[in-house]
Amino acid sequence: MDPVVDVTVRASLALLCLSATVHKLRDVARFRATVADYRLLPRPLVSLGAILLVVAEGAVGFALVVTRWWGLAGAATLLALYAGAITVNLARGRRHLDCGCTGPALRRPISSWLVARNLLLVAVALAALGPVQRRSMVWLDPLTVVAATLAFAACRRASDHLLTAGPALARLREAA
Repeated sequence: MDPVVDVTVRASLALLCLSATVHKLRDVARFRATVADYRLLPRPLVSLGAILLVVAEGAVGFALVVTRWWGLAGAATLLALYAGAITVNLARGRRHLDCGCTGPALRRPISSWLVARNLLLVAVALAALGPVQRRSMVWLDPLTVVAATLAFAACRRASDHLLTAGPALARLREAA
């Protein structure tokens, strides 16, 4: 793998984890309620579980910046955990749950698209664990990393809004 691809993948995943951490920290009580709604932890462990998830997300975001293997492995693990939690609740028929990934500003019901997106990101993180070529970075490489990371962030933001608007659009179609 080219070092530019490696740095871009890690920067993009770090941005995802760190922005999700900030979203959750904006309204910890709401995130705690979201964790409780998933019904995967016993009631007495919900608060601790919510705190551990926020800390883990922040730690993974930081690890992606400072250490390649731990950051990518942590990102893959966290995203797989989220995909599993969503899958369990979809199988239970609990599609009304907020995913908990966008913070208090934007409510998004869980869906199979979120599972697919998370699994795609797991695959990207695992693929990025492969060997990185050794080569000198040229002046264009940092610009490429920044542009590609911003493009990833824009695509993720657009997909967040499309996934949020999807159920409302479906209701409008049914009403018409």
